[in-house]
Order: sequence, then C-alpha cells, then structure tokens
Amino acid sequence: MSANLTTESTAEKSPRRKGRIRRVLKRVFYLIIVLIGGFAIYAWATGARQEPIDTGEPHMKAVVYTNYGSPDVLEIRDVKKPTPNDDQVLVKVRAASLNPLDWHFMEGTPYIMRALGAGLRKPKDPRLGVDLAGEVEAVGKNVTQFKPGDEVFGTGHGAAFAEYVCAGKTKLALKPANLTFEQAAAVPVAGLTALQGLRDKGKVQPGQKVLINGASGGVGTFAVQIAKSFGADVTGVCSTRNLDMVRSLGADHVIDYTKEDFMKSTERYDVILDNVGTQPLLGFKRVLKPKGIYVLIGGGGPNDGRIVGPMARPIKTMLMSPFISQKMGMMLAEIRQDDLTKMSDLMQAGKVTPVIDRTYPLSQIREAMKYLEAGHARGKVILTVEQENKT
Repeated sequence: MSANLTTESTAEKSPRRKGRIRRVLKRVFYLIIVLIGGFAIYAWATGARQEPIDTGEPHMKAVVYTNYGSPDVLEIRDVKKPTPNDDQVLVKVRAASLNPLDWHFMEGTPYIMRALGAGLRKPKDPRLGVDLAGEVEAVGKNVTQFKPGDEVFGTGHGAAFAEYVCAGKTKLALKPANLTFEQAAAVPVAGLTALQGLRDKGKVQPGQKVLINGASGGVGTFAVQIAKSFGADVTGVCSTRNLDMVRSLGADHVIDYTKEDFMKSTERYDVILDNVGTQPLLGFKRVLKPKGIYVLIGGGGPNDGRIVGPMARPIKTMLMSPFISQKMGMMLAEIRQDDLTKMSDLMQAGKVTPVIDRTYPLSQIREAMKYLEAGHARGKVILTVEQENKT
C-alpha cells in the first residue's frame, strides 16, 4: 500500500512539474517577444521620422554617425533644420544628456538591434540623443499646451544632440523654474526610470526598506531621492569615493561595495532596484524579504554580451521567478507627460535635485561619450548647446 501511495504521489507531482516548466517557458517566450518589440519600437520611434543629412545649404549643427563603432565615429555636421508636424513641437535645444541607449545605438549593440531595424551594416538613422531641455521655437497646429518661448524638457525622437529637434507634444513638460536647462535635461530617461521602477514595479510604501544598487549613477541618484520622498528607509550601494555624495542625497545607510558584500548581510529588503546587473541573482534572493521585489533596470552597459546584450539577465530572472516567493523582473522606462510633470513637482518641492557629474559642449561629444562608457559617472553627463545665428 505504501508503494502504491508513493507511485500515486509521484504521478501527481509529475504533471504539476511539467505544468510549471511549460509556464516558465511561456513566460520566457513572452519576455523575449516583449524585449525584441521594445527595441523595435525604440528603433522606429527614434529613426525614420528624422530629417536626413543635408548636403546643401547648412541650417544647424548636429551630431551624426554614419558607421557603427567607438565614439570616434561621431561627428558634428551641418544638417537641415527640422520642421514640426501638426502634433510636434520644434525645440531650440539648450542642453541634452547622454544615456546608455545612445552608446548602444552608436555601437550597434546588441547585434539583434540591427536586425530589428537599426541597420545591419550601417545605422539607418544617423542621429543620436533622447533627453533634452530648451525653448519652444514653433508648434504644430494641434499643439495647444505649449507656445513659442516656453522652457521645456523631455525627449526628442532620437535626435536631441543638435541645435534644434522636433519632439512629440506628449513627450514634453514645462521646465521647473528653479532648474537650469542642464539639470532639466538630466531628468527624462533616468528620472522616469527611477520613478516607474520604484512606484510601478517596486510598489514602494512608506517605512519599507529599499536598497539601491548603483546609487551614484544616473538612475541611482534619482532613485535614492525618490525612494526617500516615498517615505522609505533607503540603503545605497556605491564605491568609496561616492559614499558622501549618496548620503547627501538622503540615503539612510550606505554600503561601500569595495569593502562590504551586501549579499552576505543579515539585513533584508522589501524592494531592490538594481542598476548594475553584475551580481548573482541568487544573492539578491537571499537579501530580499519573502515577499520582496527585485527590479532590474534594463539600460545595460558597454561590457554586456554583444549579441543579446542586456536581454540575457532578464531571461534569467524570468526563469527563476516562478520557483521563488519573491518577484523578480526588469523594466524599461516609458516617457509619459504625466510622469515628467510628477518629476517637475518633486523638483520644485525640493525633494529631488538632478546630479550632474560633467558638462561638455556639443562639439566635445566624443569626449563626453567616452567618459560615459567608462562607467564611473556620478549622476548624469550633459551636453550644452549654443546656437549660431541663422536666417
């Protein structure tokens, strides 16, 4: 009778195990589709709609790259000044900020991006840049919330490294009066990534323990401040030289990763925002509370695999998630006007202040990109744009 019970128990477990494996494989398949779709949508959104390089009369200066490669492929060229469509705003760019997405497109990595529309051998769109701040020059006929002369910040369809750019009317917000153009340009991608990662994915609540891994980077410096504004108890992980800076942002505790392994700590966290993505996932599982949430930021770095890049780690989190009590997942920011306004409110209230490491003129785009790629920037790297007088 005992043998029969054992056989029945094994028979019952086998379908459950197979069902779980099928669910995991289905989730991995969906994740791959979502990630591929995300890269495809970004390539479309930042690509074909841009004005081509103008070989005739120059109209404005812009950063251009016609081959994939190191920052040395970047050039400043004369290109045609864009004209907004009915739903766009023409912005005179005063400042722009660099993001990991910029170097991924510059290098054509991960290679899967090329097959998804970025261009197999050469970039289809020769322009770069997402984050911007500047002044409204003109508006399309369907734009009512902005007028010429307004100071705005937001994103510019992948061509923000220029004197002028056309931006969608829903991808901009009014610049807070207490911020410089350089500070405002630092906000869109990094600020919204931190906000949405903590609020929407992490579900951070007052009193919860939140760990920010990579607290001194572009997203991390925003995340520390936003988590504090939510009433969380915040721990920031960074290198020795950045400890004081992270404390000054409001972190309750700081961990020097060169001297201490937080994964061996007895502390347990409700939410972990991982901006680094290099430590073992099992280590994060150990320091999460039983119902904790791990959020991986999907920007990726220059040392990621060149074929699938930052897509590999999210697949691992998806494989692990069904077998543990904690939630583990990845996110890419969505640029929404309401969240740009939310960030504006936080900054005007003094709860969030953008951190700028270095500022370069547009003409030094190569130096700026090389510094960003080195991976040691504290906060954001900014380009300043000075327009020439043109008719």
